[in-house]
Amino acid sequence: MVLRRAPLFVAVATAALLAGTAAAPALSATAVAPHEAPAAAAAPDAAPVSDVAPDAATPVEANGQLSVCGVRLCNEQGEEIQLRGMSTHGTQWYSQCVDDASLDTLAYDWNADVVRVSTYVQEDGYETDPARFTALVNQYIDMLTARGLYVIVDWHMLSPGDPNFNLDRAKTFFTAIAERNNGNDNIIYEVANEPNGVSWQTIKSYHEQIVPVVRAKDADAVILLGTRAWSSLGVSDGASESEVVNNPVNASNVMYTFHFYAASHGQEYLDALSRAADRIPMFITEFGTQDYAGEGANDFAMAQRYLDLAADKKISWVNWNFSDDHRSGAVFTQGTCGSGNYGTGRLKEAGTWIRDQIRTPDDF
Repeated sequence: MVLRRAPLFVAVATAALLAGTAAAPALSATAVAPHEAPAAAAAPDAAPVSDVAPDAATPVEANGQLSVCGVRLCNEQGEEIQLRGMSTHGTQWYSQCVDDASLDTLAYDWNADVVRVSTYVQEDGYETDPARFTALVNQYIDMLTARGLYVIVDWHMLSPGDPNFNLDRAKTFFTAIAERNNGNDNIIYEVANEPNGVSWQTIKSYHEQIVPVVRAKDADAVILLGTRAWSSLGVSDGASESEVVNNPVNASNVMYTFHFYAASHGQEYLDALSRAADRIPMFITEFGTQDYAGEGANDFAMAQRYLDLAADKKISWVNWNFSDDHRSGAVFTQGTCGSGNYGTGRLKEAGTWIRDQIRTPDDF
């Protein structure tokens, strides 16, 4: 069991956060995850809750540089571990949800291990201003590093679904991020969020071109590789995990990603994940308790079955999403972000549930 320690120094000062609210396109009926701009805000209510353990190790202090050992994620001591945490929403829309107060809440009240920073490539994201979005990722890395958390740098490509469309942009982005942060032990690279509409062979080709770009600047970091059909191991296209298991990417120290939304992705998806996790290293980099759009009623029972499997097989996971978007999948009520108040009184039903899941003591 590892508790959380507040930093002994003032965290890196938060720069002026980018709070753009540009409208985003409607979600495709076939997509797995929500991708839309924020709705109007509501008023704040309850105060934040603090649960700081001043003298205990942070996740990074406890585990150091991570690596892939067999089909599991291991810490610096070679012990199999499971990370649990949250994903930001798109930083072009919800940068106001990532500030010192929100990250203190996530680190010291929720006891998260990892935060996924989602940089959309399209949808008013990276391609509109590469320097701005690269700087924003670096800012968030500094803020999370100061709190002893792991950081997943998420290249959030979605449409077009062929990751090769953004290959040159990805090379530029990951070169810059890895070169600047290669001295950190807490960086994990997710090089393609949700490939879709293309074959596994096409996706594999992309991975085998981008992994060496990261390795050239950061030789030791774990790299996460998106799978076919919105990172469903191909299940959403009627395939199965066997295409990846039988034709893995030619690279070491890598893991494969799986995304699920409990109200949409039932037993067939769960079974594929279970089988895959016995053969290849898996990491759940995105999931929700709602439907594939992050909307509608929560299916906590199905979500719990996934998390029980993840606990049993030491599969790390990250929940979508740490924002105050109007959908049921965003953990905070509208108007929370930027208020300085991220307490339990501001949580939606899904937020209360996922906070409880993350706060369960770690078994490092």
